[in-house]
Amino acid sequence: MSHTAHIPSHRKPRRNASKTALRAGVAGGVLSTIAVAGAAGPAQAEPVTQTIEMPTITSGLSTAVAASAQATQQVAEDLQTQAQEDAAAATAAKAAKKAKAEAVRKAEAKKKAEAAAKAKAEAAERASRSTARTTLSATSGSSAGTAASTTSSSSSATGSAAAVIAFAQAQVGDAYVPGGTGPNSWDCSGLVQAAFRSIGVDLPRVSQAQSTAGTQVSLSNLQPGDILYWGSAGSAYHVGVYVGNGQFVGAQNSSTGVVQRPLSYDPPSGAVRVL
Repeated sequence: MSHTAHIPSHRKPRRNASKTALRAGVAGGVLSTIAVAGAAGPAQAEPVTQTIEMPTITSGLSTAVAASAQATQQVAEDLQTQAQEDAAAATAAKAAKKAKAEAVRKAEAKKKAEAAAKAKAEAAERASRSTARTTLSATSGSSAGTAASTTSSSSSATGSAAAVIAFAQAQVGDAYVPGGTGPNSWDCSGLVQAAFRSIGVDLPRVSQAQSTAGTQVSLSNLQPGDILYWGSAGSAYHVGVYVGNGQFVGAQNSSTGVVQRPLSYDPPSGAVRVL
């Protein structure tokens, strides 16, 4: 055995041939590049321009801004519409208040006019009666006095006449109303018509027609149940019912209502007998 057999070798291991060739190629390429760059000389430095990109509004942000503007405009339009509606409502309320006040005024004026017309009609009726009484006093005064004395003993009525008289006397105290036909207010012809209707006798509605509805009789020959009239037959302005004992019942006027009075209170012009 050799005396150097156990001494380790100090030689470096051989490198892989392929790795060695690769490294040699790379080194050569680098050196070549440096050589070319050096031969070309120092390069002229170019100015550097820095570009700043501005932020852009994305489509989502643009849509949001547009929606916000539209909402603001809608609110403004709504407020304007509400203001117009409030103004219209105030105008309508003012017009309604004015119309109501005008209607109340007209109603009051109409009521006053009706009251004045009624008072005028009553005054005319009283004046007409006064004139008629003055005109007829000379001719009817003595006849009425004679009738009162003649019929004073005929105070009791029977049959249909008694029923007519009872009905008329039952209404004494009721109000006088032009055109009234009962049951609590009457005019003169309405009371006479209702009294005879209670026994089934149908008389005309107005005093002019009632003054010719039966047989004309003298005031000196009156019987209970006869119809008295004031004025001329066929154009009488007032009627009543003779109840005997020189008394009559009639719806006189708005001041007295339905009353029972002696013939001397308002002497009649004539009489008709229906029963």
